[in-house]
Amino acid sequence: MSLSPDVQPTGGTLRLAAIGDLHVGENHVHPYRELFSRISQEADVLALCGDLTNFGKTPEVEILAEDLQACTIPMVGVLGNHDYECGQPQEVSRILRQAGVTMLDGEAHEIGGVGFAGCKGFIGGFGRYMLSAFGEPEIKSFVQASVDENLKLESSMRMLRSDRNVVLLHYAPVQDTVEGEPPEIFPFLGSARMGETIDRFDGVKCVLHGHAHKGAYQGRTPRGVPVYNVARPVLNRDVGVEFAVFDV
Repeated sequence: MSLSPDVQPTGGTLRLAAIGDLHVGENHVHPYRELFSRISQEADVLALCGDLTNFGKTPEVEILAEDLQACTIPMVGVLGNHDYECGQPQEVSRILRQAGVTMLDGEAHEIGGVGFAGCKGFIGGFGRYMLSAFGEPEIKSFVQASVDENLKLESSMRMLRSDRNVVLLHYAPVQDTVEGEPPEIFPFLGSARMGETIDRFDGVKCVLHGHAHKGAYQGRTPRGVPVYNVARPVLNRDVGVEFAVFDV
């Protein structure tokens, strides 16, 4: 687990800003520079919850990286499905790391006494409707991808050493925060496997994700861990803010 010990939160708490689904396009001109500057004045750390670009194109992530230079606080993030579209997620992550973002893909990171774990996550459904590995090889392969991503999450959470932890995902770990989307696409918005994994660990103060643009802002895991959908459209529509802020 890597450390960023230079952040010293006041009052024993760390002020965490979070946002997902920025969807930076290659024709955008400094779309978030002013936003990142404001976040730096209001928070100790910024969490980015995936779909940071429209298609994972190099020009898109370079535009985002340039705007991120306005962010003067530590940053952690995960990729989303849109960031994979061009087939170069490693390059997207590389450019973001160069811009100062600690990218999580099964790793853990500590800032100011708060542990961060995470990965992109994947789909598969919730409750009794969660897809199982039965039948055709294609279905089994699909489910295995969900299981493999969940193993990344578990691995990252096992690395945590803090008693205050935050989980970053792109896909939802509970159904609560996808409510509002068409029920037919719930299985493609997240997986309860991740929620079950999160509930096996103590010290998780909140879970942050994006992806479900028409979903709900807040939910909970079965054990009661708060889950927040910080997709930008949700924050704008349901909360009336440009980014969420949490005291951890």
